[in-house]
Amino acid sequence: MRKQLIILVGMLLLTCHYTYSQGSPDYTGGLKVKLNEDGSKYFRIISWAQFWARYQDEVPDDVSNTSMSIRRARILTYAQINKDFLILTHFGLNSLNANNQSPLGRGEESQLFFHDVWGQYNLNANHAIGAGLHYWNGISRLNNQSTLNIMTLDNNRQSWATIGLSDQFARHIGIYAKGSFGKLQYRVSINESGTNNLQEGTDPVADGPAVYAGRRLLGSKDAGKNFAGYFDFHFLDQESNFLPYKVGTYLGGKKVFNVGAGFFFHPKGSVVANTAGDLEGEDVAIFAVDAFYDAPIGENGSAITAYATYQNNDYGENFTLGQTYETGSMIYGHVGYVIPNDNKKTKFQPYASFNTRSIDAIDDNATTFGVGANAYFSGHHSKITLEYLNTKYGDNDAQSFVTLQAMIYL
Repeated sequence: MRKQLIILVGMLLLTCHYTYSQGSPDYTGGLKVKLNEDGSKYFRIISWAQFWARYQDEVPDDVSNTSMSIRRARILTYAQINKDFLILTHFGLNSLNANNQSPLGRGEESQLFFHDVWGQYNLNANHAIGAGLHYWNGISRLNNQSTLNIMTLDNNRQSWATIGLSDQFARHIGIYAKGSFGKLQYRVSINESGTNNLQEGTDPVADGPAVYAGRRLLGSKDAGKNFAGYFDFHFLDQESNFLPYKVGTYLGGKKVFNVGAGFFFHPKGSVVANTAGDLEGEDVAIFAVDAFYDAPIGENGSAITAYATYQNNDYGENFTLGQTYETGSMIYGHVGYVIPNDNKKTKFQPYASFNTRSIDAIDDNATTFGVGANAYFSGHHSKITLEYLNTKYGDNDAQSFVTLQAMIYL
């Protein structure tokens, strides 16, 4: 294992050197194109990529312990034709690896798809409404997480609580309102729930667990819509809500302390079958409370980032899917520390994370523990991350992963 890890680290360090040499340590805002003289009409383009090399401890005899993948490759652009209107488009791919890439790039997994497409009208300086395939989600900060500046290697998976169940990759087609009342920010939405999802070929069995198939089996009239919202109070510095993507860590660049609460509600989103086989809808209801703190410590360049959340998940009776979604509850938290460093362009941030979940279907718990470190060469624009993750689900054997990530965005 030691030899394999040395090879893994060496390969990715070479990759990281290449990505850094192509970027600028003095990044000042990316590509923004003015469409008129005063810049009130413009469009901006953001592009990013994340490359993974991973070691997995427990694999079948004919499977390599090491693998490489493109975790994300994305392009996002938004434009304003005047101060009242904004349109945003975001497309890309996720988790492209040797098992799902196709010979000529025509396969389903190797295709680009839209993550976000929405238009927005600003009612005034503090409030706006919009519609489209959007990311103005409910539940928690992590369900609105940006993938550009996550502190841990990746987002806590269970916090993206509806991916593939009611939405398309954490995005719903719907209408939203967002804004602020003083230090209180809000985002609320009414959305269509997708007909096709990860349980597309699964139907309820008599007296069995719930299946997330309300719209498919009961119809769009009874189970077609869902409702979501998230509200957070900003005690210290005010975070921007110009875009929906929540920052994972500011590396001490701001002093932020927020407390939030949110929900997701899908009436008759899940379906159960009684003893006679008759179908009945069950409401899907998820809510969470959370707190986020990010601040510098003293004057030496050190900083702390801390986050904690409690989330209650009701997907229907004894619902469970892929050791990822379960009816039950979750406590998750992470903390990171920026080490003092005279070099203002290079920062090092060790961190730890912990997740424990209760699972009604198996009357047991699942736990995940992670430790890692980020090396920032130009903030989040050029960084590498090394993480060890250990996860255990009920009575199953624990799984361990060591992952090295190279990331750059412009």
